[in-house]
Amino acid sequence: MALSSVDDFLKLCEHSGDAAYAAIRSLLERLDDPKTRVDARIFLSHLQKRFPSKEQADLCFETYHFRIEDVFLDQYEGYQGRKKLTMMVIPSIFIPEDWSFTFYEGLNRHPDSIFRDRTVAELGCGNGWISIAIADKWLPSKVYGLDINPRAVKISWINLYLNALDEMGQPIYDGEKKTLLDRVEFHESDLLSYCRDHDIQLERIVGCIPQILNPNPDAMSKIITENASEEFLYSLSNYCALQGFVEDQFGLGLIARAVEEGIAVIKPMGIMIFNMGGRPGQGVCKRLFERRGFRVNKLWQTKILQASDTDISALVEIEKNSPHRFEFFMGLSGDQPICARTAWAYGKAGGRISHALSVYSCQLRQPTQVKRIFEFLKNGFQEIRSSLDLFFEDDAVADEKIPFLAYLATILNESSFRTYEPPAGSKYFRNLIAGFMKTYHRIPLNADNVVVFPSRNVAIESALRLFSPQLAIVDEHLTRHLPRSWLNSLALGHTENDNPAEDVLTVIEAPRQSELMIELIRKLKPQVVVSGIAQFEAVTSAAFVNLLDITREIGARLFLDISDHFELSSLPSSNGVLKYVAETPLPSHAAIVCGLVKNQVYSDLEVAFVISEDDAIFKALSKTVELLEGNTALISQSYYGCLFHELLSFQLSDRHPSARRDSEKVKSAEMIGFSSSALAVLDNAELSINETNNSLIHMDIDQSFLPLPSLVKAAIFESFARQNLIESETDVTPSIKQYIKDNYGFSVGSGTELIYADSSLALFNKLILCCIQEGGTLCFPAGSNGNYVSAAKFLKANIIHIPTNTADGFKLTEKTLSSALETVSKPWVYISGPTINPTGLIYNNKEIDDILRVCAKFGARVIIDTSFSGLEFEFEGWGGWSLAETLSKLNNSSNPSFCVSLLGGLSLKMLTRALKFGYLVLNQPALVDAFYSFPGLSKPHSTVKYAVKKLLGLREQKSGVLWDAVAEKIRNLESRSKRLKETLKSCGWEVLEPQGGISMVAKPSAYLNKTVKLKAGSSPENEVKLVDSNFREVIHKATGLCINSGSWTGIPGYCRFTIALEDSEFEGALDCLAKFKSIINY
Repeated sequence: MALSSVDDFLKLCEHSGDAAYAAIRSLLERLDDPKTRVDARIFLSHLQKRFPSKEQADLCFETYHFRIEDVFLDQYEGYQGRKKLTMMVIPSIFIPEDWSFTFYEGLNRHPDSIFRDRTVAELGCGNGWISIAIADKWLPSKVYGLDINPRAVKISWINLYLNALDEMGQPIYDGEKKTLLDRVEFHESDLLSYCRDHDIQLERIVGCIPQILNPNPDAMSKIITENASEEFLYSLSNYCALQGFVEDQFGLGLIARAVEEGIAVIKPMGIMIFNMGGRPGQGVCKRLFERRGFRVNKLWQTKILQASDTDISALVEIEKNSPHRFEFFMGLSGDQPICARTAWAYGKAGGRISHALSVYSCQLRQPTQVKRIFEFLKNGFQEIRSSLDLFFEDDAVADEKIPFLAYLATILNESSFRTYEPPAGSKYFRNLIAGFMKTYHRIPLNADNVVVFPSRNVAIESALRLFSPQLAIVDEHLTRHLPRSWLNSLALGHTENDNPAEDVLTVIEAPRQSELMIELIRKLKPQVVVSGIAQFEAVTSAAFVNLLDITREIGARLFLDISDHFELSSLPSSNGVLKYVAETPLPSHAAIVCGLVKNQVYSDLEVAFVISEDDAIFKALSKTVELLEGNTALISQSYYGCLFHELLSFQLSDRHPSARRDSEKVKSAEMIGFSSSALAVLDNAELSINETNNSLIHMDIDQSFLPLPSLVKAAIFESFARQNLIESETDVTPSIKQYIKDNYGFSVGSGTELIYADSSLALFNKLILCCIQEGGTLCFPAGSNGNYVSAAKFLKANIIHIPTNTADGFKLTEKTLSSALETVSKPWVYISGPTINPTGLIYNNKEIDDILRVCAKFGARVIIDTSFSGLEFEFEGWGGWSLAETLSKLNNSSNPSFCVSLLGGLSLKMLTRALKFGYLVLNQPALVDAFYSFPGLSKPHSTVKYAVKKLLGLREQKSGVLWDAVAEKIRNLESRSKRLKETLKSCGWEVLEPQGGISMVAKPSAYLNKTVKLKAGSSPENEVKLVDSNFREVIHKATGLCINSGSWTGIPGYCRFTIALEDSEFEGALDCLAKFKSIINY
């Protein structure tokens, strides 16, 4: 359309604001076309000259619904000395005022290099004047002016042409021979959506956007189009809607969203600059940025009058419903703040109110890590975003916690907890420890020299139980968590004529000073020494060498604790022990113990490791930790692993790797070996198979490798993201009480003790010790968890096996139990239920009542282990347990020694290996006292308890996302059990179909007594006859599938399979079974 005269154009505009906008949009189309651009720009010059004065321009605005005016920049001259910008405004967009001028003043507080050659985005650009001014003065590479108001974007383009071309329509070039058209673009965008959608990475983000909630929330729900009403489009300049952020309560939700969107698109060294109204208070404004990981610099602060067309009643409403008070002032000269309600009343009465206005410049303190955190949180974790706090007074704390949160976000996103890790500790974590020792202390270790434990106390007690010395000398600082019976024993040794019982263990406390310790060792001649190093002796290796010499001389094992002197630092202090080991192999009779507790954030988050260069010690300790603890919590290993990774990440790899060295063998015929009972158990127990071959498929592990539900991920992340957790947030006791009442009908009274640990296995092992101390006999039904039975043997408990039979599904019955207990003194009966591990069958309410009645009759102590329950499939007759009434009757009428202890864990129920949490309910005072005489438990960290409490609260709702996720996983497990059953039956196995849980049993009837040819490496093929005792080994070597045999299940001939594998692993397991069938039939 050809340009009409100025008069014709004004006639079109005079009808209405919408008509004026339509005419201006037509003008923009001509500016966009290079063929008509010059004429269109000249027309704009004529149009501006028609209204040369401010008064005439204001009259034009009232009459024709637009205005062309100059914005003067005299004190902020650009590179060409431009003193003003020529700008058009219309009623439906933000009109430049004190709010934006103050913002520009703040931008000018930065040095000239701040924007030069940078990629910049302005949020809420309005008519574009600040974007154009930035481009004009600082010559950025590109400025993206963004606004949600489509009319604002069109007017911004008009203004870009007004300033990029002179009055004759000719380009205005800058010093780099570019025009503003080369440097500036305007786009319709909801905050940074345009940059996100077009994968534009920014170096600077500036914003001057609304910070007051619309008093009419419904108005903000309208669809934004350029045909919307002028009033609505203009309101976008003054008000914002609720954004779902905690800052909404201060009117800062839109800023909060802009900042989080900015984190995703800003480059690592990028800077954000925002105009912040001081109405919520300076502390609130600053914290918005700080809690998201920004360093904040206040560039500029002034006081401006509150815009008269902005309704602050929404702030009054916020004050009414919260303790927060906004900050206004009476006029520009007032210095005493008044609240929003007072300001509203004063304004209604004709007074002018003002508020502070600040310009904040913000830069991410750890950009890569913070970006990773928010990338994780954007996927539906709104609640965590509201509680996230990345502000730390101490930089050392920030430098530790922010990288860990980023690492945690990564492993939760990548489902890293779904891969098998050996009981000795995560291979990655052990490699990091070895790498740190090699890099910082020049000790040539590898992962197979390191065994990880939940704590130093657990490591020391495990080592003592492995060797079972008659006499041990232990540093007095390390005895607090050892069993009282060891510390109270007076059996100091024996002569040649003595024949003491093997399980008598006496611990003598010794002072830490090496001279005194050595004198005690020389006199008492212990078989094991556990010592620390005094602070004044730690710098040199002399004390350590003397301890090595005296223990070697008398044939004692030495475990040296260096926890107090081990520093996770890039500049660790001199350490005499590590200096010695760097130059000399660690003798085979010595090992180093180190508890990791020196982090900057959590004083009670511990992991320990033991270093030994003796392969036999490494393997024995690995098996010991598996029997007594299961494994060390992966979250704890991840935390310290992140610290080691950060310390190693900026180190160059050693170009001259140390030669492999062998442990120095101690020449002493008297050196104590592993306890014969411990050795027998470790050699015969079917513990997890650990090889360097990563292709093994583990169906022999009581863990879930299924995907983590999103709410579990959220709870884990939030537990670490939160700061200053209060006791009520980590007190899991009310939730646990409700949980066991709802699921098992087990009431918890005032005299009941609830005890928590990292795992239910660790709690069970303490109960075994109570049984031993009482002189009891532990009664396992045939068809119990083989690891539990092996642990009891390792701890030297007196054990009997109660027969079960096929017809009853290998469950305990009233008859078989009664028959077994008739000949047992002080029986302790172990029951896995409701879901039985390993069979996956279920004790219904009547069955457990019958069993408990028999136990009560004989005065048995009962351990009900619910650790493998909670994943029951739906089947007829199952309605849960209701033990309260039964136990109430039995406790009042039975043998007083009868009691029921409830053991449980939540890892399987929450379908996560990441959270390790076990609980034990004791309700007999004597048993409670006995339990606490064995204090060396590794307790759940506060973060674990926070996550568990949160998840239990969600489960109590019996609906919602978590409940649905668990239900879906149960359906998946049921489907897998059926598929595995079909595969096994087709391959010649007899299958006992499970009713719940993660495991099932089957008998390889078609294979027993057949021969199979096996080839190991380069060795020739070897024919092997298949029997129950070698079946596990043969199927493992033939296919790489790891299962448990009948010796583990306690049911002759029946193997155990776990099914909570990662999808591809489960499919691989089915293939292995088919492969094994083909091998046998070949």
